[in-house]
Amino acid sequence: MNHGEHEKKSKGLAPKLRFPEFKDDWKRTELGKLIEIKGRIGYRGYTTEDIVKEVEGAISLSPSNITDTGSLSFDKATYISWKKYEESPEIILKDGYTVLVKTGSSFGKAAFVKNLPDKTTINPQLVVFKLIEINSVFLFLIVSNYSIQKQIRECVVGGAIPTLSQENISKFDILIPRMEEQQKIANCLSSIDELITVEAKKLDALKAYKKGLMQALFPAEGETVPKLRFPEFRDAGEWEEKTIQQIAKPVCDKAKVTDENTILTLSAEHGIIHQGDYFGKKIAGKNVDRYTKITINDFVYNDRTTKSFTYGTIKRLSHYTSGLVSPIYKCFRFNEGENPTFWEWYFESGIHDVQLHSLINEGARTGRFNISIQKFLSTQALSPQPPEQQKIADCFSSVDELITAQSEKIDALKAHKKGLMQQLFPSADEERTTPPFGHPSRGGE
Repeated sequence: MNHGEHEKKSKGLAPKLRFPEFKDDWKRTELGKLIEIKGRIGYRGYTTEDIVKEVEGAISLSPSNITDTGSLSFDKATYISWKKYEESPEIILKDGYTVLVKTGSSFGKAAFVKNLPDKTTINPQLVVFKLIEINSVFLFLIVSNYSIQKQIRECVVGGAIPTLSQENISKFDILIPRMEEQQKIANCLSSIDELITVEAKKLDALKAYKKGLMQALFPAEGETVPKLRFPEFRDAGEWEEKTIQQIAKPVCDKAKVTDENTILTLSAEHGIIHQGDYFGKKIAGKNVDRYTKITINDFVYNDRTTKSFTYGTIKRLSHYTSGLVSPIYKCFRFNEGENPTFWEWYFESGIHDVQLHSLINEGARTGRFNISIQKFLSTQALSPQPPEQQKIADCFSSVDELITAQSEKIDALKAHKKGLMQQLFPSADEERTTPPFGHPSRGGE
């Protein structure tokens, strides 16, 4: 074989980035030759009668217990009777296994089993991969990687409920190095995961600190002063109670047909953002003359509250100088002299929710769940003088800056891991190039 033929044959059989001690090509094989694939046998399924309380049985893992990062969450675990658990010993989970969603809207989602809190099995939507000749962490990594995820999408059976067969899963084409290189890759990426976990805990601590500050820097229900006050305001007296209409007014500026402002939408998580960023496409904008034109520091809420929707999302326009919002939103603006950033934190603290929920309950008795702008502005608010408003606003803004910086640090680590994943794994298909790692329903392609 000449040099050119050797290059052609070896193309795609080794990753772009390798540890120096490894030179040989990776071996092509089928996934089923390296693992056992086990699922819940149909006649051993369970019904609602088999579901028990936490202390009365074992955890039955479902797709909802799998996070987007490939870990397991047991916050809302389902428990089944010990009889049902022991009936299927082949799907009892152990640390080091990988589980995969084989049916339903989240098909292809995978998780590495680690630190199980109790005896655990799987429900009929999942399968478990039990090891034969492969490193446990490396197995999870290749199942989560683009090459396998692409094969999953190619072979899934469509219809009302997309489904993967265990036979198809066993025939997935993979490339694999010898065990020593598997371990090296697993150790490398696991060390990054450990860093991400540490930094995520720091982020959670910052968020908890912010939550604690909100409880301390705003008065509790029935109180007129907060528990914690900056030294220069300790003798400033009680916060003043006013209706919001005394310090704010509705925004009713209608858009013109010629307006080319950004069309915005309201998100509980992200605030007031561009419609295209939230939905991934433009879904409104016709009859723009019915829209409301808002400017920076205006506040927006959705007045179409329903029985299934808990009201409370009130956000300030801060990322754009102006924009247009749908008629479903009600808008208001604080008077000059009031600190809009302070009021943003005021609403986020939840201090106003009691009054809003009272309005909802009142409306429910008449079959109306919306909160009109007039009703909203009639609610009471407690506020300090402008200098104290500014101090509180600055405090929370500084904490938010720390949270943003920490979030960016975690994102950078995740991006670094993604880049390594692209280079540490070759494509199983010699004609395929490896795009960014990620599940199809979560982006990354």
